[in-house]
Amino acid sequence: MATQIFVNLPVKDLNASIEFFTKLGFQFNQQFTDENATCMVVSDTIYVMLLVEPFFQGFTTKAMIDATRSTEVIITLSVDNRETVDTLVDKALAAGGQPLKEIQNPELMYARNFEDLDGHHWEVLYMDPAAVQQEQPATAVAI
Repeated sequence: MATQIFVNLPVKDLNASIEFFTKLGFQFNQQFTDENATCMVVSDTIYVMLLVEPFFQGFTTKAMIDATRSTEVIITLSVDNRETVDTLVDKALAAGGQPLKEIQNPELMYARNFEDLDGHHWEVLYMDPAAVQQEQPATAVAI
């Protein structure tokens, strides 16, 4: 079984967040959706759990940050081409997201960024396979 990743993000308004990410083309697993949370499907092994803030707070003893004022993580999604970068970020901006920085356009990669409704920092990235040198993949280490 492949390792899965679940990114958990606090949100102020679950329905508004679902509407926002639906406009970007994401789908949700209804089996893991209720008034406190939803499971946004990014791929077969990557999911984003959107949790209303009080529910999210129940999973940690640390204070939540205000993502509109501080950044703890940058969530980067890789896509197949430059057009998909532009399409996804343009959809995010049209749905109420905010731009974070100008388009990056080095030889190796093309990326654009946006802030979602709760201030979480998202990056959409295309890396040109012809520009990336083939290296040996890193080996996972069990802890």
